[in-house]
Amino acid sequence: MSGVGKIVCVTGASGYIASWLVKLLLAKGYTVKASVRDPNDPKKTEHLLALDGAKERLHLFKGNLLEEGSFDALVDGCEGVFHTASPVTHTVKDPQAELIDPALKGTLNVLGSCAKATSVKRVVVTSSVAAVAYNGKPRTPDVVVDETWFSDPEFCKDIKNWYAVSKTLAEVAAWKFAKEKGIDMITINPSMVIGPLLQTTLNLSTERILNLVNGAQTFRNATFGWVNVNDVANAHIQAFEIPSANGRYVLVSRVAHISQIVKTLRELYPTLNLPEKCADDEPYVPTYQVSQEKAKGLGINFIPLEVSLKETVESFKEKGFLSS
Repeated sequence: MSGVGKIVCVTGASGYIASWLVKLLLAKGYTVKASVRDPNDPKKTEHLLALDGAKERLHLFKGNLLEEGSFDALVDGCEGVFHTASPVTHTVKDPQAELIDPALKGTLNVLGSCAKATSVKRVVVTSSVAAVAYNGKPRTPDVVVDETWFSDPEFCKDIKNWYAVSKTLAEVAAWKFAKEKGIDMITINPSMVIGPLLQTTLNLSTERILNLVNGAQTFRNATFGWVNVNDVANAHIQAFEIPSANGRYVLVSRVAHISQIVKTLRELYPTLNLPEKCADDEPYVPTYQVSQEKAKGLGINFIPLEVSLKETVESFKEKGFLSS
């Protein structure tokens, strides 16, 4: 489907997923209205303004997640709204102010603007697997996580996973609001997103890979789902364009323990200084399965983990992030 003549908007456009989303939308001919926290900060905008088609069809706006109505002008006249803006961090002093308020209030502010705009046909919200998989149920090799799972905010608070709290509360509130206002909404719930970087700054998941390849002494005893940023950006666009798309889409190419990530990186780059041992002596956190059935309904054929890891490291080299 061509985007020629169609106007869409992307919130938090300078972020990792959003930058790729803007790139792919422009490539399809869409006119893109994009919000960034500070349109005058070249670190946030330079890579966007350099994209093919940006000169003619990319318009930058200032957006403040906590300010009601600040997205009205951005959303007005758009057929599709992609809401990706939400803080991603695991080191917080004040979870409410730093994570929960921007995620929850920001999502409701954007949806509030969508409810006012008669032009909006569909809203695609970037949620996270963090809003799916943390509910206290065991995740073992025979368990299959799918779109029916929701994280339990109380459980997430107990384990101090404030990011999961913020994403879960925001998504639950979004579904409630969309239902009340009759908004056609879809959520995309990616796992750890890796692959090539467009922006000059690191995001949380690529930073985890960088730490491994930059001489870390040990690796974490942790298991995550992994997915390529291209697949995630593409899924957003497919979710907007395919009329029958609905509900939530969990995106995981593969679930792998960090030890497997290190092993794959060692096979790809034998000269890299990679950690040899785990940070603790506990048994490895088990892997589990994630259903890909619904995501494949968007036409996503997941990029293999090995390819994503290679693209990530090559991107680090290109951007000068590697220390050796």
